[in-house]
Amino acid sequence: MLILNSGGTFNKRYNEKTGELEVPYDSVAVTKILTSVESKYDLAGVVFKDSLEMDLEDRKMITKIIMESTDKSFIIIHGTDTMDKTAEFLDEIFEDRKIILTGAMKPYEINNTEASFNLGMAMGFLKAKPKNGVYICMNGHIKNWHKIQKNKNIGKFEVVKQG
Repeated sequence: MLILNSGGTFNKRYNEKTGELEVPYDSVAVTKILTSVESKYDLAGVVFKDSLEMDLEDRKMITKIIMESTDKSFIIIHGTDTMDKTAEFLDEIFEDRKIILTGAMKPYEINNTEASFNLGMAMGFLKAKPKNGVYICMNGHIKNWHKIQKNKNIGKFEVVKQG
């Protein structure tokens, strides 16, 4: 299992000089969470952006890393605003991998519960050996990417109602 950290709110930290929340060029939040588990996981920082700033080149970079990896299971820490766009992009390319995108609505630095819960849930799901596919793990749900969406009115992800 390879964890790819692309930034997003999950990783944001308060910059005392500018007074803004920024996505730092590191994986401190993910590393802190991983210190609480007994297994060892490979972790790579890849983009370090708010997802609203992610573009096609960023998605291609993530795709290239997945293609070149010997791993078959991946967790991508991703901003929530365009998580679905990246998931759709990856779903069009990969049929032979298990990929979960997760993130947080609140930065780990401000409230570590949500980020820790979402990452832990994604890790457990992959250990259960699900079918190949692209999934989103948020707010206690793990579903194929097109069956879950961000409800911006309530600030949470929810399962898409079927028929």
